[in-house]
Amino acid sequence: MEFSEKLQKLRRSKGLTQEELADSLYVSRTAVSKWESGRGYPNIDSLLEIAKFFSVTVDDLLSGEKLISIAERENKENIVKMCDLLLFITDLFWVLLFFLPLYPNKINEIIYSVSLFDFWETSSSISIIYLFLFSAMILFGVVGLILTRFSMKKGKKFLKVVSFSTNIFTVAFLVMTRMVYATVIAFLLLIIKIAILIKQIKIGI
Repeated sequence: MEFSEKLQKLRRSKGLTQEELADSLYVSRTAVSKWESGRGYPNIDSLLEIAKFFSVTVDDLLSGEKLISIAERENKENIVKMCDLLLFITDLFWVLLFFLPLYPNKINEIIYSVSLFDFWETSSSISIIYLFLFSAMILFGVVGLILTRFSMKKGKKFLKVVSFSTNIFTVAFLVMTRMVYATVIAFLLLIIKIAILIKQIKIGI
């Protein structure tokens, strides 16, 4: 007997609706419906709650092979979530480009390295572009962390594409405007993101 059939049988033996069972397990009714229709399996924590609620063992609900499969899938999902967190935290580090002395400021024929705010005084037009691009990267980081927290996969995937594209464009723009030090920091952040994305691709989720 499949897990979906076992769950239905156990639920009906207690005279519960899907919604009542969902409330007892602290999950959504949609999740219970998905499990009973065979379109998915609960995670390990939910399996333990189901076994406890119906006074059965986890082995009674699922075979050892299926349990291993669920555990492996859950482990991969956790790694992917961690990678997403690191990816969007990397975007937050763009705040460094506001405050670090990375921009040349010529005073009395001597070139000093200053922060973006001091550089603004001599090159306000180009500084506005920097401000826009850096702020966009930080915003992507904040929004990405929120999407990751609430497991919004579709929005997160789109945001990663936009963030990565903007990162590449910003590095190219810094190169064109000859901001050597800022380019190095921006390029390092890009390399970190590439490494994280490669890790996710290898996991295969």
